[in-house]
Amino acid sequence: MSSEISNALRSACILAVDDELPNVKLLERMLSAKGFEHVLSTQDPRQVVSLVQDNDVDLILLDINMPHMDGYQVMEQLKSEIPDNLPPILVLTAQHAQDFRQRALDDGARDYVTKPFDADELFSRVKNLLEVHQANKYMSQQNAILDERVRQRTEELELAHERLHNSRLQVVRRLGRAAEYRDNETGLHIIRMSKMAALIAGAAGMTDAECDLLLNAAPMHDIGKIGIPDHVLLKPGKLEAEEWEVMKTHAQIGADILAGDESPLLKMASEIALTHHEKWDGSGYPNSLKGENIPLVGRITALADVFDALTSERPYKKAWSVEDSVVLIKEESGKHFDPVLVEHFLNILSSIIDIKTEYAEPESAA
Repeated sequence: MSSEISNALRSACILAVDDELPNVKLLERMLSAKGFEHVLSTQDPRQVVSLVQDNDVDLILLDINMPHMDGYQVMEQLKSEIPDNLPPILVLTAQHAQDFRQRALDDGARDYVTKPFDADELFSRVKNLLEVHQANKYMSQQNAILDERVRQRTEELELAHERLHNSRLQVVRRLGRAAEYRDNETGLHIIRMSKMAALIAGAAGMTDAECDLLLNAAPMHDIGKIGIPDHVLLKPGKLEAEEWEVMKTHAQIGADILAGDESPLLKMASEIALTHHEKWDGSGYPNSLKGENIPLVGRITALADVFDALTSERPYKKAWSVEDSVVLIKEESGKHFDPVLVEHFLNILSSIIDIKTEYAEPESAA
């Protein structure tokens, strides 16, 4: 084997541990003669852990028979105090019996040399252990670099996803507000009804993620009104039968506008737009769905939408009181509304009213 060592090995830190000063000096001379420039030593095995912790030690040359602590105890202490990135240990022993060498290997030593040792043999074993150790250190560093790059890239992707999600929500909310403004309503209605819908959904057992999705999908429930002619949508009086049929098409129009996208948000929004005018007893539109054939999010949105509409002032009507509105909701339980959802609604009525108060129309809009 070549006696040349690389610059990386030349600067490696080697710790020699032997209670006999002549042995320590011999090791220092032998290693220095082979080109190693950073050799530490101690005759006190109790100092090993602190020396390893305070120095970037790449290899430990460890005697077995020492006072205070033998080599086996030192290895146990090292494994206990420095469980990660422990440098390799080359045991130096005068014991030639197999069981002594086997115990050293079992206790954590990577290799051993018996005393009196040959300089070339010692050099070869030191070089081999250092090369493997430095290769492992290099791989660990590369893995750490890769882990950091993955972490940074993951953060970048999460941020990009969040921005995309927020951008989509902004578009969604503006679409919802566009439909409401066209119907002579303020954007506060869709804020109130969507927050009410999310509360009802939570009471009905939907997960937080599902409630958040509903919160952001519900504002588009009436987006189809964009496709209703002004003479029908904005008519101040009662609609004629033919006009009412035109008005009812806004549910299908809304579903069609929102269809074709695989995002959970727009899929839910399309489902809500299509079904929020269906009724529990099957008398709703556009498809006369009945009972649980109506998607849950459609049933929830219907309840929240009607309650907020009843308790809000419109150009064509005065606002109903909460009490009168609750009476109607109860009367329509099992007819217009899912009776189970009505019970949940009544149980959280105080929170629903809090939303009405927090997002009340400004005086000028009343």
